[in-house]
Amino acid sequence: MKTSARNTLAGTISKITTGAVNSEVILATEAGSEIVAVITNGSVEAMGLKEGMKAWALVKASWIIVGKEMDKSKISTRNILCGVVETIHEGSVNDEVSIRLQGGEVLTGVITDGSLHRLALHLGEQVCAAFKASSVIVAVD
Repeated sequence: MKTSARNTLAGTISKITTGAVNSEVILATEAGSEIVAVITNGSVEAMGLKEGMKAWALVKASWIIVGKEMDKSKISTRNILCGVVETIHEGSVNDEVSIRLQGGEVLTGVITDGSLHRLALHLGEQVCAAFKASSVIVAVD
């Protein structure tokens, strides 16, 4: 599978909760993370999604929020995955921050240069990557 989304996490669909318009799809990644996606019921049906199926969660780097000491009870994003800063690629306007998660997966976020310096991010530092469930694209073979 080729995709322009920087972050591609493989796993198994562990739960699907169907609502009136959208469904919540929970993906247990191979490294032990849990990703929540909200997609339309039409997409669930068209893709034939079922619990136990292999799938991928795709998240564009620009949809990742990078922060320190994120408290799940104080932020509205469903997905908060923590790890350490592995790489920082600085640009004049935007910077790329890659975070190695506790299970070994890597998530990359694009943040402003001002945010990088305001957060004072350094290699090896504990940080979290947050993203909304509606920002997750679900893919299957």
